[in-house]
Amino acid sequence: MQAEQLPGSLSWTPDPFRTEVERREDGTIYLRPSEALSAFPERLMDSLEHWASIAPDRVLVARRSAGGEWQTVTYRQMLNKVRRVAAGLLTRELSAERPIAILSGNSIEHLTIAFAAMWAGIPYCPVSPSYSQVSGDLQKLTYVLELLTPGLIVAFDTAAFERALRCVSEDIEVVGDADVASRKVTTLAALEAEPTAALDAAHARTNAGTIAKFLLTSGSTGQPKAVITTNRMLCSNAHMLRQAMPFLVDDPPVLLDWLPWNHTFGGSHNVGLVVSNGGSLYIDDGKPTPAGIQETLRNLREIAPTVYFNVPKGFEMLAHHLANDAQLRRHFYSRLRAYFFGGAALAQHTWDALDEAALKERGERIPMLAGLGATETGPSVTFTTPAAARAGVIGLPAKGNIVKLAPVAEKLELRVQGPNVTPGYWRQPELTAAAFDEEKFYRLGDAVRLLDESDPTRGLQFDGRIGEDFKLSNGTWVSVGPLRAELIAALSPMAQDVVIAGLNADYLAVLIVPDPRGCGHVLGASDSPTYDALASHHDLLAVIQQRLAAHAKQNPASTRCVRRAMLLPTPPSLDQGEITDKGSINQRAVLAHRAACVDVLYAATPPPQVVRID
Repeated sequence: MQAEQLPGSLSWTPDPFRTEVERREDGTIYLRPSEALSAFPERLMDSLEHWASIAPDRVLVARRSAGGEWQTVTYRQMLNKVRRVAAGLLTRELSAERPIAILSGNSIEHLTIAFAAMWAGIPYCPVSPSYSQVSGDLQKLTYVLELLTPGLIVAFDTAAFERALRCVSEDIEVVGDADVASRKVTTLAALEAEPTAALDAAHARTNAGTIAKFLLTSGSTGQPKAVITTNRMLCSNAHMLRQAMPFLVDDPPVLLDWLPWNHTFGGSHNVGLVVSNGGSLYIDDGKPTPAGIQETLRNLREIAPTVYFNVPKGFEMLAHHLANDAQLRRHFYSRLRAYFFGGAALAQHTWDALDEAALKERGERIPMLAGLGATETGPSVTFTTPAAARAGVIGLPAKGNIVKLAPVAEKLELRVQGPNVTPGYWRQPELTAAAFDEEKFYRLGDAVRLLDESDPTRGLQFDGRIGEDFKLSNGTWVSVGPLRAELIAALSPMAQDVVIAGLNADYLAVLIVPDPRGCGHVLGASDSPTYDALASHHDLLAVIQQRLAAHAKQNPASTRCVRRAMLLPTPPSLDQGEITDKGSINQRAVLAHRAACVDVLYAATPPPQVVRID
């Protein structure tokens, strides 16, 4: 098939996504890539060793120092450091039963210890820094430490973790940058040792099935689960990316990335992509927040990425600055080959704004790629191509994956088999068994629908979470995912998210998670109002009423028409599982913990802060 010329000056071919279809009488559909996944290394550290030989002086990772200069580490330097740190780790009694827990966020030291652990065959677990620094009661951190029973704790910028370290037994060694009042701390330099034959033997014993790390995921409810992540998962996923994004083979990728390594998007997807392709990762200490975006912009004015990864909120904030800053726009697009988003749906107005910025600077659109995956799938399951990319579309299965679309609750649930799928949850066999169906397909819990009912090879579209959908009192199903995306778009830029209520009720109501910055913009305020102030702000509620009334007029069906709404009076709680440290809202947790707010929404005579659309 002839290659297709598409935006971004790239040559793409549909061949990597050529798919075979099998339909069964019960409505189940199987999608299988027509070609096999290419051979991939057994271990991620094989790629580090390869590029240290091929391009020893190329920058592997960099981060700004306190003085503002970029501190860089080359492939050769990283390999030498990794072997020395691995030798030191090997002298400790560490194993899957006593792994390494890394409490601190993205840093050169974090990556060095992670790679050293993989080199020596010792699993590690990157723990969300919010468990230690944002959580009020440290309950999740305590639970994680009890689940993993770590033999070594890593906490750089150690002073910031002093409170959390009080949860750590005194007989567990702590690695960091300085002693704290209650703990003696081992520095990274002191951890190093001379590589020995014992290290070579330990490294030789590692293989595709060796546990590289545990990644924590809470799913929709409950305490964190430790997802077993093997070398096979990391390496196969990296090769899926190579075949889904062919430009990675042409030039070593350059990333400027803030996505946290305790999540699969940043820590498995992006780190694996860089190391497997001999690329360079510049750590961005910015965040998609009103304050944090300034650091990201500073970095983007110096580092021009070849592919840019972010969550939708990050792209929304970036698009605003690209539209108004010609110098930033020129540098950002100077060698960009594609964008890629994950974590949530990208609003069409953000997509349009990015297209407009690219057309202004380059005279062409840049491909916006997406897909669907999970921590348990390493993470990639499906990908889009530029030709198929649009809001909500998740594409077709990557090579190596077999996708099963199983009828569940009037929808099709996405399930998958492949080398990138986890063996299960650490020390939780019941949860592992429940995660797989009778054919050993992993259940993602995500619903999808066919773009073309008569031709599944046209691709898939996200259709919400199976566990979030519910029935109204009239027995009709509410498809939460698509409606949620519509309402966020309708309420832009005032809503960060919406939580949809209505189980067994006569009509739908929503709790709105406000975006204080966006609300301030709508109100013409110079600063970001508080949640409490927004919840009863007459002018803001009037705008929300108008937007929801317009949506209701276009969507009169009971399963799509919202009749009442209110703004959350307080921010979503990390401790109660209402929000993740990545900013994702947990619908079920919010509804459970805000039951009083739901009661107010459905009161016979609601108070003034409730918006009514009658």
